[in-house]
Amino acid sequence: MHRTDGQRVVVGVNGSLGSMTALHRAVEEARRRGASLVTALAWSLPPGGLRRPTSPSLADDHRLAARDRLREALRTAFGEARVGVPVEAVVIEGPVGAALVSLAHRPDDLLVVGAGRRGPWRRVLGTSATRYCLEHAPCPVLAVPHAPLHDDLDALRRLGRRSAWREGFLPGPRTPR
Repeated sequence: MHRTDGQRVVVGVNGSLGSMTALHRAVEEARRRGASLVTALAWSLPPGGLRRPTSPSLADDHRLAARDRLREALRTAFGEARVGVPVEAVVIEGPVGAALVSLAHRPDDLLVVGAGRRGPWRRVLGTSATRYCLEHAPCPVLAVPHAPLHDDLDALRRLGRRSAWREGFLPGPRTPR
């Protein structure tokens, strides 16, 4: 399952831009340290998911979907290129922060997470997985801030499709035949 020798760099990946930034930083850290890379995606059942008597395979469905999402994130990040370090892909059930901390349980591990956005809504809505990792991990945690490109992409999303078309970012609407 997990390597028990040598140093590991554990990184949380969910396919978001922030997690992809953290993934690339984790690869750099693993190369620099001569460590193996453990990529992890945490998943949880929706509230009340297992109480449905007609859905005995719900957990299996979610686990398989998480595995596919992690594979797709790795494919998106690296394509067919070799990363240059041993890579292990793990899907783990539970809340993201707790799952990552349980995986990065050795003092010589390095846990890499995306720092996400900061702002008043984040503080109101509750603690983030990053904060949980920083407070509970028994190993060093590297919180990778989002890249400036994320702000540009968010601005495009806010413009909306029609405005983005007017600004020349997207192809124009199709004319009916």
